[in-house]
Amino acid sequence: MSETPAVSRRLLLGGAVATGALAAGIAGSAQTASAATGQAPRRRPGQKSMIGVPFDAHRTVRVGVIGLGNRGAGMITGWAAVPGCTVTAVCDIRADRAKRAADRLVSRGEPRPAEFGGSADAYTEMLKRDDIDLVYIATPWEFHHEQGRAALLSGRHAMVELPVATELRELWDLVDTSERTRRHLMLAENCCYGRNELAVLRMAHDGLFGDITNGHGGYLHDLRELLFSDTYYTDSWRRLWHTRSTASLYPMHGLAPVAGAMDINRGDRMTTLRATSTAPKGLADYRERFVPRSHPSWKETYINGDLVTCLIETEKGRTIRAEHDVSSPRPYSRINSLAGSRGIVEDYTGPAPTGARVYLEPDHGGHTWRDFAAYRTEFDHWLWRTVGDDAANNGGHGGMDYVMQWRTVQLMRLGLAPDIDVYDSAAWCAPVPLSAASLARDGRPVEIPDFTRGGWAGARPGLDSRAVEMPPAS
Repeated sequence: MSETPAVSRRLLLGGAVATGALAAGIAGSAQTASAATGQAPRRRPGQKSMIGVPFDAHRTVRVGVIGLGNRGAGMITGWAAVPGCTVTAVCDIRADRAKRAADRLVSRGEPRPAEFGGSADAYTEMLKRDDIDLVYIATPWEFHHEQGRAALLSGRHAMVELPVATELRELWDLVDTSERTRRHLMLAENCCYGRNELAVLRMAHDGLFGDITNGHGGYLHDLRELLFSDTYYTDSWRRLWHTRSTASLYPMHGLAPVAGAMDINRGDRMTTLRATSTAPKGLADYRERFVPRSHPSWKETYINGDLVTCLIETEKGRTIRAEHDVSSPRPYSRINSLAGSRGIVEDYTGPAPTGARVYLEPDHGGHTWRDFAAYRTEFDHWLWRTVGDDAANNGGHGGMDYVMQWRTVQLMRLGLAPDIDVYDSAAWCAPVPLSAASLARDGRPVEIPDFTRGGWAGARPGLDSRAVEMPPAS
């Protein structure tokens, strides 16, 4: 292995959005300095791991939502549809969005949630309420750390959209805050609950791929039209990230399912990352062809590469390739490939109903791909067998949004440990700042911190859960 330097504090990806600038630096305390490198900062006295810690059982899960743009507004009805769950408060900096969200719930026969908005800190008023158990955060990326941390400190559990934070010090802070408050923070990684992804997970754990050696995942989504829309991303927040840093801004959709199949943080861990990047051509080319010269985007310079690839190695010698590209013309793909000593599966490969193909020994031969359908039927996760029909009616992205929401509520109502914990969340989001660090060093590998502080080595449950019933709604 070539040299794997620790990550300099100067290379961390900044999170301040108000000015559109990168954070200039990080406070120089010994605790913060270690958090900005591959080293694990020391736990404070009395601070303990959250691995395996169950939720307190809730008869009803009361959800407060922060952020009611495209994602948040689209998720509120899913929360309300889950048995034993109710949305008690909604918040957005734009008060009219909170009102529309509340109106929408009422129109569906749900109780009217309390409304908060009109200022950047309106969510802090929402967090003073005593009728919230879970805070769901769907604001722009740069606010996730601050709002997730505030939710934990208020005594609530938090589910945060991707990424939970964009700097290593912020990721460590969320880990430490979760451990100190004894509250869970979970990445809202809906792709972990995709039907194909969960079937592949079960196949991997059942040994069908033999010894797992590598996986490949990505977020390859042509967002150019939406990035230049004046209405889709409020204040163009997502496009502006492409003016700030060269990094893999959103690798989790492809990385997380592969990590789950490899039992990352459950017997293996990610150790090093190296990144490559193509030139930033796609957004500027699209602007040249389709965006009028009067548009404010013509004042911007795009520096993030179109395709950023992270090559990740694990303690057990496996490799994961995670790709991010939202700037190029191409069909959508999360890649979803897993391979081992006895075979391989590849998703997003063609017109088959599942979209996936497979080749496994001894079932197959002749160097010919086979359809994935029979394996998905055999290894269909119990969550999809249980709520698949409801998922199609109550959630987006093919139903995996609702499956994620349903499972989260079920875990909280039964008093079980989360499928995705703060350590998974931090590890899956770490490639955001680490890719920036590697690219700044011409692609040299950098260390991936062990957010579990040694707890990764033991086997424990995760997404491959045993079937349990949802308690009856009162």
